[in-house]
Amino acid sequence: MAPRWLPLLAVLLLAASPAARALRFDLESGHTKCISDEIKVDSMAVGKYHVVGTDPSNPDAPLPESHRISLRVTSPYGNSMHFSENVQSGHFAFTASEAGDYLACFWAPDHKPPVTVTFEFDWRSGVTAKDWPSVAKKGQVDMMELELKKLEDTIKAIHEEMYYLREREEEMQNMNRQTNSRMGWLGFLSLGICLSVAGLQLWHLKTFFERKKLL
Repeated sequence: MAPRWLPLLAVLLLAASPAARALRFDLESGHTKCISDEIKVDSMAVGKYHVVGTDPSNPDAPLPESHRISLRVTSPYGNSMHFSENVQSGHFAFTASEAGDYLACFWAPDHKPPVTVTFEFDWRSGVTAKDWPSVAKKGQVDMMELELKKLEDTIKAIHEEMYYLREREEEMQNMNRQTNSRMGWLGFLSLGICLSVAGLQLWHLKTFFERKKLL
């Protein structure tokens, strides 16, 4: 079992590291690619995606019509959080109302001959979803106040993570107690059945020998 301080260390490293870069994927036409992210209740999630140009030397060149993708983001219980069809770029933002793994599925229309669409996807949630430069610009705060705001949100994220782990630990303890109780009752029931069967066998043998006048 992993130590409890690992999630805390992960949050601290995430807060101290620079902004994560978007991930790049290759998607064949007629196929689907899904990415999941575990998000807690009331956490903000933001995402940006765009199709990468086919000419690396000229990234601003117009994209062919075949290079389009569709995206659907669903909650752990299958509720749709975002949907875009046949687009070359887009973004989404939502506040999670369910805890668990949220799924972002991309697919490209089927083409003959097949094509490969390359796209970049940047998905952030929780404290990493905060747009700190915008916060600093709107609030007219200096860098020290901005760092304090970052630290405050990091502490809140750590507290929420520890509270979430405590709840999970209590759930596991309750499950273990219920399992032990059920196994105990099952053991007593099995013992009772075995004793009953043994008694019936002895009674049957006794009556058999009495009928044969062996006893």
